[in-house]
Amino acid sequence: MAMVMHMGSALRRAGGSGMAALAHRPRVSRMARIPRMAGSARLLLLFLALFVSLSLASPAGAANPKHLFKVATIAPQGSTWMTLMEELDRRVREETNGEVGFRFYPGGQQGSDLDVLRKMRSGQLQGGGIAGVGMGEIEPSMRILELPFMFRNTAELEAAHAALDPIFAERLRARGYHLLGWAEVGFVYLFSQQPIRTAGDLRAQKVWLWQGDPLAEALLDACGVSPIPLDITDVLISLQSGIVNTVYVTPYACLSLQWFSRLKYRVDFPLTFSNGAVVLDGKAYDRLDESQKETLSRIAADVFSRLNQATRQQNEEAIAALGEARIQSIAPDPAAVAEFKQIGTNVWDTLAGKLYDKDLLDRLIAVVNQARSGQGAVR
Repeated sequence: MAMVMHMGSALRRAGGSGMAALAHRPRVSRMARIPRMAGSARLLLLFLALFVSLSLASPAGAANPKHLFKVATIAPQGSTWMTLMEELDRRVREETNGEVGFRFYPGGQQGSDLDVLRKMRSGQLQGGGIAGVGMGEIEPSMRILELPFMFRNTAELEAAHAALDPIFAERLRARGYHLLGWAEVGFVYLFSQQPIRTAGDLRAQKVWLWQGDPLAEALLDACGVSPIPLDITDVLISLQSGIVNTVYVTPYACLSLQWFSRLKYRVDFPLTFSNGAVVLDGKAYDRLDESQKETLSRIAADVFSRLNQATRQQNEEAIAALGEARIQSIAPDPAAVAEFKQIGTNVWDTLAGKLYDKDLLDRLIAVVNQARSGQGAVR
């Protein structure tokens, strides 16, 4: 993230220089183009020119919509995430005649997920792009979609969303939030400085734990690992100093965060699937009329679908790029795969009644089994 933020800062500095250069270009005053005339007529002409220019620049009310959602995210300016969120804003403003709009705060300007949620509760923000750990702070049961070794492919994940999203949306509403859309992060793999083929190999490593993540903590504990809890912003320097030598992350994040520069191996067996979401303040959302809600929902469904497809492609391309960067792919031993899967099943049961209810777990397993049809049951 530090690298991504640095690139964003560099672009902003370059943009600032460009604007400064434009500011020093000679300009021809509009006042100079207006012939001398009676004072009242001249003022009327100026007013009409200003009105026309503003009308052509944006839809009515677009600069200051009646319903403005201020949304913070860790995603940097210029990222695919932000590009599509800006499209969402533009299309919503156009179709609601400028009545509904968004103002995004990218690059972690408003702090961590917990900071964003706190600001939403105080009314400073009306939305956030929240990662899985943060979503668990709102509604713990939503972490069930990140259980280890639950999904083999995105088709199974999509089946789970189709079955469980109405439940999650209802539970979020009960806590004062509206689920605008899921923003996938992708399949998460182990990356290390030494080859890992078995659970025993993993136990011998200095493994990073995302501080405050009960799901990852339960998995590593079940593997017999004593992890090193760190905030995500401290991982790169900890890899450089040797505090940790093993991390879990998506291929695209490993590349963009520059962690790959201190790693040598990727275990070619995903631990889990990582999710994020955009949530809005429920009270702010309820102020929209039914037509505005329908418009927002329809546009968001299209934008988030394309965002998730782009994320999947980026992760596939990142795996190839990591290979070119000499990150070696390690296939775990078949016996180790079976052991990891059993550990995962134990974690599912351990967290039932803590993060989510047992009925929800049973329903998820049934949905995945049905999607997997003929390829072997989850359990």
